[in-house]
Amino acid sequence: MVEDQYANAYKEVLEILKYIQIEDYNKIPKTKIELFETYSNKDYIFKYNPRKTLNEQNVSKTAKAIIGLLFRDYWATETQKDKIIEKQKYDRQQVELKKRKKYNPDNIFRNKKQNTKREKNINNTVALITYKESIYKKILNKIKSMLYK
Repeated sequence: MVEDQYANAYKEVLEILKYIQIEDYNKIPKTKIELFETYSNKDYIFKYNPRKTLNEQNVSKTAKAIIGLLFRDYWATETQKDKIIEKQKYDRQQVELKKRKKYNPDNIFRNKKQNTKREKNINNTVALITYKESIYKKILNKIKSMLYK
């Protein structure tokens, strides 16, 4: 499933790259183009209309991401690259904050500390209960200890 997703995305990217300017196409390393051609799904049919935007067409999110990476790495100016990198960094931080709120490691460790305190209290209460031997048991144990000596 995942492999098909990338194979189809590579096919979509190759189809879209047919419609860009030759100068921009030549900025992409030949090894990348060969990788896309090698791993693309040959049976997948995708038609790109250059008069419409990517959002108006049936382009997968994976293909859009690959086009975005190609733009960032090969076509963007330095200021554009800096803005894109800052945006990606900000997005990663937001994802981390959401994870932190959802799983909150501070509460997890605080709960463990509280649980250990409860266990200590339970152990202390158990230790307060003393076992008393009956008088018959004491006498029997005394006789056994004399016999074994």
